[in-house]
Amino acid sequence: MQNNLECINRLINCFTRLPGVGYKTAERYAYKIIDADKSFADEFCNAIQCVKDNVKFCKTCGNFSESDSCGLCTKRFTGVICVVRDPRDVIAIEKSGAHKGTYHVLHGVISPLDKKGPDDINLKSLMNRIQKEGNITEIIIATNPDVEGEATANYIASLVKSTSSVRVTRLAQGLSLGTNLEYADQVTLSSAIQNRVTI
Repeated sequence: MQNNLECINRLINCFTRLPGVGYKTAERYAYKIIDADKSFADEFCNAIQCVKDNVKFCKTCGNFSESDSCGLCTKRFTGVICVVRDPRDVIAIEKSGAHKGTYHVLHGVISPLDKKGPDDINLKSLMNRIQKEGNITEIIIATNPDVEGEATANYIASLVKSTSSVRVTRLAQGLSLGTNLEYADQVTLSSAIQNRVTI
């Protein structure tokens, strides 16, 4: 039940629109803003405004950027493209240090239940890159291993193979390091067995 002043309620309602933030958490955030000094509130507002004014999508790969091309597209070898669902996936893979090529961000996946088809994600520009850049040797598909991610991966693989000779690979799936077999679910175990490697 809302018994706060109208401006406090507006702030709480704004916070509740963030993913994973319920009413109680939003209330705590709002009261923290109220308790903080004005310089913190100004810094908070300026940071939000800065992001909205300056962050856009790279015209080549769709990743976050402050200019037309992101730093990865301008500095990396473009022969291998890792295809991901959203920019946060780029950050996760970059932290691993395992991928030295470029990326392509789909900004979603194919999901009939959400009425999202191939035309609703950043797929056409990927195909344009393959045709225009000419030196693409491999597409690594790194969508999530769920129903939508698999459907998207299969669609992209089929499309790339039908229009080019570029190699298409998928991230290996299975048991993570430190996992005990007895605690692994059936899908993970099945995937681990199917993607087994020679040692």
